[in-house]
Amino acid sequence: MRIWFIISSLFIFSYCSENNSKTGKKINYNEQALKNQFVEANKLVVQKENDEMDYYAKSHKMDFVKTTSGIRYYVYNPSPKGDSIKNNTTVSISFTLSLLNGTTCYSSDEEGKKTIRVGQENVESGLHKALTFLKTGDQALILIPSHLAHGLMGDMKKIPPQMPIVYDIQID
Repeated sequence: MRIWFIISSLFIFSYCSENNSKTGKKINYNEQALKNQFVEANKLVVQKENDEMDYYAKSHKMDFVKTTSGIRYYVYNPSPKGDSIKNNTTVSISFTLSLLNGTTCYSSDEEGKKTIRVGQENVESGLHKALTFLKTGDQALILIPSHLAHGLMGDMKKIPPQMPIVYDIQID
């Protein structure tokens, strides 16, 4: 329902211009008020997702580390001697990608391992950011907010719109 509100708002905004081409009349709208409404709507979405991810962490009794970007990670099997992962490092991961409710969307069991060049490949930007907090050999859970995952539209397959995701990964 939220997505239809946003799409219809954008449609109305793009349809309205300073001059209505049919009547030649000026349409008055407060551009700043409209921007403020979008900012407030975005804040509510972010807060809702933060609450959902906090609930996930609490209900699973895991001490996730929260980053400034909103990503959370929990290393449940740390590597004793792995190297820190930096941008442009190539890593191979075994993974299960699921929703916060536990629904599995994708996994390396079905799709094979992912080989990623951190900061360069076409995967969720949140996964790139999270990998830089980990080491080769770590096993971790990563919670990624929708704006760093699949955003407003989801992936149009298995991940719904505005949905935080959970990666359970092992970095080889």
